[in-house]
Amino acid sequence: MNKKLLREGPYADFFSQGVQVGNMLTLAGQIGIDADGYTPEDIKGQMVICYENIKNVLKEFNASLDNVIDETWFVTDVEDCMNNVGDIFAERERIYGCKPEVSQTLVGISALVQPNLKIEIKCIAYVD
Repeated sequence: MNKKLLREGPYADFFSQGVQVGNMLTLAGQIGIDADGYTPEDIKGQMVICYENIKNVLKEFNASLDNVIDETWFVTDVEDCMNNVGDIFAERERIYGCKPEVSQTLVGISALVQPNLKIEIKCIAYVD
């Protein structure tokens, strides 16, 4: 099996940010912390940074959000997410530049890697 890996970030010794096998690319879950260590307090702000991080990983594989075919969102407060779903998904549409044609799953969890994190997004992409 021929794999292409992207190892960077604080956990580079433990896992890859992206793994490409053939035309399939899986991304590790991306969190709402930017390159300077900033994390917004709200889920929408964290989601925006998640997508910036996703775009950065995709770029390393010569891909973009257009290549994403599946997303899994892990959120620590489903009620907060659903109470703000209109704003959140309007921003997601702005980020994608259209209504994304991806499958999506929303999973409520008790915690993420840091207590202040509200969302983590994991993606699968198809690359040429």
